[in-house]
Amino acid sequence: MHFAAVKNNRNPELIIMRLKSPILTYCCLLFFFGAVAQQNPFYQFQKDDTILKKNWIQSVKNVKAQWLSKVNPSLKKDYEEIYTLHFEQIEKIISGKSAITAQQPYEYLQQILNRIIKANPVLKADELRLFFTRDWWPNAYSMGDGSIAINAGLVIHMRNEAELAFVLCHELAHYYKSHTLKSVDQYITITNSPEFQKKLKELSKQEFGVNKELEKLSRNLIFNSRQHSRTKETEADMQAFTFFKNTGYNASGIVSLLQLLDTVDKATGFPKLTVQTVFNFENYPFKKKWIQEESAIFSKINEPSVAERAKEIDSFKTHPDCSVRIAALKDSVASQNTGKDFLIDEFYFRKLKEELLLEMIEHTYQSGNVSRNIYYNLLLLQQQNQTNLAAYLIARDLNKLYEQQKNHKAGLLIDTENNFYSKDYNELLRMLNRIRLDEMAQVTIAFCNRYLLPIKEFQPVAEQINIAEKNNNQH
Repeated sequence: MHFAAVKNNRNPELIIMRLKSPILTYCCLLFFFGAVAQQNPFYQFQKDDTILKKNWIQSVKNVKAQWLSKVNPSLKKDYEEIYTLHFEQIEKIISGKSAITAQQPYEYLQQILNRIIKANPVLKADELRLFFTRDWWPNAYSMGDGSIAINAGLVIHMRNEAELAFVLCHELAHYYKSHTLKSVDQYITITNSPEFQKKLKELSKQEFGVNKELEKLSRNLIFNSRQHSRTKETEADMQAFTFFKNTGYNASGIVSLLQLLDTVDKATGFPKLTVQTVFNFENYPFKKKWIQEESAIFSKINEPSVAERAKEIDSFKTHPDCSVRIAALKDSVASQNTGKDFLIDEFYFRKLKEELLLEMIEHTYQSGNVSRNIYYNLLLLQQQNQTNLAAYLIARDLNKLYEQQKNHKAGLLIDTENNFYSKDYNELLRMLNRIRLDEMAQVTIAFCNRYLLPIKEFQPVAEQINIAEKNNNQH
């Protein structure tokens, strides 16, 4: 169902890297306007349409009832259990703060959808619920019931409407092909098969090694499901091209979008965050111990080899490699030598990317992921040199982490190091998890003195400086 790489295989450093000066200008304008008005100096979320969300949730409930009415009565309990979990998740996504239903982005997405539907009458607009999300990871997904989400973390990397249109076509293809329903059918068929039930019965009588055998059984089920998902992804690509080809969009957007996904996944050729530079101050030098890796004796025990890890990651992927996907569509794309990159509104597309970036960054903080928020803002600061908005938000983050660390709750706001994360993000996480309370206080006040003192006349900035001074004076 997901268009981009699996969620765990994500590379957050890409989110900020391609910013152009207009975005930072926009940020600074927001900052100073907000500060003068004595409001929050960071970006204000767009106002979502709550009535639209309520109507969508009712539509989702109706779809669930329709699905249940068509299942095999003898297996209804199994289906009901899965559907309940699935539809609860859909309702949670739609009703949550991540889903964007503000008028302008919603109407823009609808205009692109309407163009696709006009070229493909088999699709029905009244069955669909399309929206952007504020989520940071580069992905888009069809939920099977007609709900389709496109993450901000994917849109901000797109070059044109044609790429966005193909993402829509791909997710519409999943819906049109009923891939979610088929996946549920497949799961229930397998878990109710005599072979599977026999294995479970054998395990129930086994005294030792039950957990290991259950894990093996579940992994085999997952691998089998993932392989079937890859087939569905290939099928969705081909159907997506059928939907896309008569829209009037440039078919080269298909190839550029798939190439983009490959770049997002690998995260090559982009500048990295250097925490040892950003947090190195004349009066308080950076301490290497904050990011130094553990001794190889301890850190490498039981760690799989690069080849083993690559094989495992590949086994869990639901999507074929982008190069394979491009090759499969090469002839079809070549046959379409006309079309435009933009058919609705190029200016708004550019503006939308800027807005989604800001929505996404602030959403990480609002959703409790302070480590990721500070990471994005450090990238902004590093790339654009003393950006006022980023500096303010970093100070806010550091003060928040100090407060939580003092209460022994900082771990709730900080990601744990992960092999799927980029090296620079893991270094930041290592620092945030290792730094002592007194060191955090000194780093924060040193940061404020460097970046915020020139704009301390603004009340929100002065508040963060005062908090940092108060915290530092306690040590």
